[in-house]
Amino acid sequence: MELGNISTAMVTPFDEQGEVDESRLRLLVDHLIRTGSDSIVVCGTTGESPTLTDAERAAVIRMAVEASKQRVPIIAGTGSNSTASTIALTKEAERIGADGIMLVTPYYNRPGQRGIHAHFKAAAESTRLPVMLYNVPSRTASRLEPETVISLAGIKNVRALKEAGGDLLKMTAVISGTDPGFRLYSGDDGLTLPVLAIGGRGVVSVASHVAGTEMQEMIRAFRGGRADEAVRLHAKVCALSEALFSNPSPAPVKHALRSAGIETGGVRLPLVGLDAAGSKAVEQALRRFKSTDTA
Repeated sequence: MELGNISTAMVTPFDEQGEVDESRLRLLVDHLIRTGSDSIVVCGTTGESPTLTDAERAAVIRMAVEASKQRVPIIAGTGSNSTASTIALTKEAERIGADGIMLVTPYYNRPGQRGIHAHFKAAAESTRLPVMLYNVPSRTASRLEPETVISLAGIKNVRALKEAGGDLLKMTAVISGTDPGFRLYSGDDGLTLPVLAIGGRGVVSVASHVAGTEMQEMIRAFRGGRADEAVRLHAKVCALSEALFSNPSPAPVKHALRSAGIETGGVRLPLVGLDAAGSKAVEQALRRFKSTDTA
């Protein structure tokens, strides 16, 4: 599974009644591909998976696969804190035509490392699709340790990790302990450049909804040995990312998309839209980002 430099963790577009909007979803997929996304993750946290029914998640996966038309890989978020449910949705994603799956660490029931390993192993062995593991302890209260990742990487179709734990030392341990074909992706936009510097492949991004082109420029600058340019662009991404997480995600990025002329609707309860101050902060950050100079 080759996700490229930037895999966008896509929001789920809703209509005015709060239902999944297929026409908006298709337009969003086109926008992301046009502005630098090498692959797209659907039904992740940014896609509001906690408030999507299983039927809606399957529908979103199908819509994204059809909208992509094989231009970029579509990675389906099928993980949950129920192994049986995870396997069922994983099999459905494979049947629909997803190119890979993303599995988050089980949340709320908080298994230990043995339980996490068994959960991921069972899910991976239920499918022929490539698997990306997802570690985000701030949301799950369940941490995927490097030793567990390294062990799971021995399963043929476990090929990547989205790491949102923020610990560069642990990321380094994963990179050094897995074969070169195993890919580590930053799960935080603000750590993209540091993760590249330690040997990571790229980022599973939220900011790329509105900054994909510039983020690709940053990665090319880093890989081309233009460190000063990479650092300058990284600073711009960090400033924008801070605004995009100033309120519970994905409300800020949906507002940023609306400001950029891409309508994706509101968010579902218990999330709420931005107030006036939050809207102003996102709009100001977006204007600063799109300006030619950060000074």
